[in-house]
Amino acid sequence: MLTLTLFEQALVMHLVGDWILQNDWMAQNKPNLRHPAAWLHGAIHVVLMTLVLGWIAGLVLGVLHMLIDTRRPFQWWRRTFRMTAEGPTATHVAIWTDQVLHVICLAAWIQFVAPHL
Repeated sequence: MLTLTLFEQALVMHLVGDWILQNDWMAQNKPNLRHPAAWLHGAIHVVLMTLVLGWIAGLVLGVLHMLIDTRRPFQWWRRTFRMTAEGPTATHVAIWTDQVLHVICLAAWIQFVAPHL
């Protein structure tokens, strides 16, 4: 029987948190860390990552998720690398860059931190 790797499990949980358990209220308000939607969305990711990787990873990755969702890392990346900021593809570029940043965090944790815990 095949089983999922830790990375695959974390990726599935991330997708569940960002696509299945995130409603419009969260999506619209999560960039503002003063809004409860940001904290609820972050807490969902803490719980999901804790189920797969343990509470330390859940807490760290949940906080990183919230920081990425402020959109400041993406805005910096877009300015620095002159990514598409307008037009029909701008929204897709923003969504996928956000997702890639989240996945990089998951991969980095599993590759570099998890083996030492």
